[in-house]
Formats: sequence, structure tokens, C-alpha cells
Amino acid sequence: MLLEVNMSNENKQTKPKYTLEFKQDAAKLVIKHGYTQQQAADNLGVSLSAIRRWVKAEKGPEEKTIKNNSSLNLSGHDELLQLRKENKQLRMEREILKKAAVFFAKEAE
Repeated sequence: MLLEVNMSNENKQTKPKYTLEFKQDAAKLVIKHGYTQQQAADNLGVSLSAIRRWVKAEKGPEEKTIKNNSSLNLSGHDELLQLRKENKQLRMEREILKKAAVFFAKEAE
């Protein structure tokens, strides 16, 4: 018996992208409006595990047990990712400017 495995991208499921606002609103359904996590997941058409992650992230460190102090809510996490991306861009630009300064210093001699 031969089992054929298709490794093409056609069969791969893509992970849905949700906006920060959508995630926060979904978490608020559970936290502030009294929905169960299952009800929120069913009503919004998202997985239960996604709702759980969003609620956990939105509650933040003050409402959950903290194992480390680096816990962030959803908006804090998005800001951190954006700042890291910006930091990477700035470091790259700085390296380019350093190389340009060396180049023009040699050219001026």
C-alpha cells in the first residue's frame, strides 16, 4: 500500500489574522459582558483557544497569577512588537550611515 503525501501549499490552512481591536472586543465580551469563553467563541466564529489567549492577555498581570513580570496585555504586546520592528529598522539605518560616513571620509582625502 502506497501512501501519497501532497506537500503543496494548497492543502495548508492559513491562520486567520485578527486586528488588535477585534481581539480586545472579543476578550471584553467575556471579561465585562459576562459571556462564557465558549459563547464568545461560537458567536464570533473563532476558536476557543484563541478566545482563551485573548482573555488571558487582556486581563493583564493584575488579574492573573504572575510567574514573571514581563506579562503584557494585547495592546502592550502589539506596541512591543512595533517598537522592536522600529528598533531593528533604526539599527540597520545606523549601520548604513556608518558605512556612508567611512566612504565619504575616504573620498574627501
